Amino acid sequence: MSSADLCEPAQRLRLLPGVTRAVLFDLDGTLVDSAPDLAGAANEMRLQRGLAALSYAQLRPMVGAGARGMLGLALDIAPGHADYEALKNEFLDRYERRLTQETRLFDEMQATLDGLAAAGLAWGIVTNKAERFALPLTQALGLQAAASAVIGGDTTPHTKPHPAPLLEAARRARVLPEDCVYVGDDERDILAGRAAGMKTVAAAWGYLGNGKPVGAWGADIVISRPNELLEVLGVA
Repeated sequence: MSSADLCEPAQRLRLLPGVTRAVLFDLDGTLVDSAPDLAGAANEMRLQRGLAALSYAQLRPMVGAGARGMLGLALDIAPGHADYEALKNEFLDRYERRLTQETRLFDEMQATLDGLAAAGLAWGIVTNKAERFALPLTQALGLQAAASAVIGGDTTPHTKPHPAPLLEAARRARVLPEDCVYVGDDERDILAGRAAGMKTVAAAWGYLGNGKPVGAWGADIVISRPNELLEVLGVA
């Protein structure tokens, strides 16, 4: 990512003034690095079928696209194929068995969450990951108890980029959507945040996908490290 994608600190402080009451985070690629376990599940399927494992560098960018993206790359199969649903279920079962084997918080993220709490700001999680995975994962990593909300992909009738999950998180956190910041590593996170009337921050340390460059997503701010968020909010 070029330096042109990032704002200078003084600009960041002007863009996100001190009216924020809550910060909402995407999960995979933003709060936690789950790519090793998702990639591991995909490679298990390849190895079982006599295929060589793909490199982590190949699989990592597709994590944000979920099972569809991982299976598309690993097995060249897409929704609509006769075998897709069975393979998707196999992938999800394999992933569930290794849910927290290698998944960890990103560096600096725990300190960032602690800094938000110390500043009196609520924080929560809004992910397209189904509750089947999101709830045990956040519990295992010690996130669930401290979060004001954990919204999964099936908590509301809609998934991002629809704003409904973000609006539900704001409701549970008892804050107005316009007083929230949403942080994510995928363009749909930024689209969802804007549709919900929230300020948006693009997490350039995340998976980012293979689409438009992060600077073209339309986020209010792009940051390259989690602890920059505290500077953005003026609470560092």
